[in-house]
Amino acid sequence: MFIASYISQAETTLSNFWRTRPLVEDEPAYIATKASCALHRALRHDDLARFSVRISKIGGKSVGFRITVETDNELAAEVEIFWLAVRGEEHDPVPLPEDTRDWLYKYLD
Repeated sequence: MFIASYISQAETTLSNFWRTRPLVEDEPAYIATKASCALHRALRHDDLARFSVRISKIGGKSVGFRITVETDNELAAEVEIFWLAVRGEEHDPVPLPEDTRDWLYKYLD
């Protein structure tokens, strides 16, 4: 797999994880501000991989996600994705909603 494939699969995993959050009235939009991948062991064609989401950072207006990729109980890769909470046409940064912050803390590493 190419590095971009790990990030793409991690984004899909993160999207599925994000759907389980509590609904918040007037929720801000979230934009990705950074994505990176550390490859520990390249996956082979027949490897089954498990992607797991944890929270690496909770800021006032941003959140960092760490998505691990494991195969055969071995860490294959770690993808970090950072999101910024924004509003409006200009994407002005805004604070994370309190209910969202409380939910995120359950998954903080």
